[in-house]
Amino acid sequence: MDEDPEFIAFVRRRGDHHLRTAVLLTGDWHTAEDLVQTGLVKLYRVWSRLDTTADPDAYLRRILVNTHRSWWRARWRRELPAAGVPDRAGAGDLGDDQAVAEVVRGALAALPVRQRTALVLRFFEDLPEAQVAELMGCSAGSVKTHAHRGLRAMRESLPADVWERRRAAVNETPARGSEVR
Repeated sequence: MDEDPEFIAFVRRRGDHHLRTAVLLTGDWHTAEDLVQTGLVKLYRVWSRLDTTADPDAYLRRILVNTHRSWWRARWRRELPAAGVPDRAGAGDLGDDQAVAEVVRGALAALPVRQRTALVLRFFEDLPEAQVAELMGCSAGSVKTHAHRGLRAMRESLPADVWERRRAAVNETPARGSEVR
């Protein structure tokens, strides 16, 4: 295959963003890297037929969601649940922002796949409910239900100090709309 400079530029410009989305979808950095790599291979195969002036991000996002869904379904059929959850090292050694992000990612990873997918697409990708519904292959009402249940579960599972740190960070942020990582 010949290299396409437009595709290379797209990956350099938007690859990190899609990797962050994949980390949130999968809950695991290494699986996310595999997901993005697989998605980029699928995207490259059709790149010459795409109207790249439109929105290649949307096309890659759909590939990521569908591929993750198919992986999850295949893995679900093979895996057996563990008797208990192993202890994780505390995030206390990390900076406050990193510690909070680690706790939130852990809570997100603990959610069922549909709830996690709805939250990531709705709030991290900032997509409207209709577009999330299309990507997930369900109704907008189902997206609302998955997002509501996911947010409720995260509120219940996250320690109170995480919410206090988040409120403090939001109140200290001078510019509205700045990206929180």
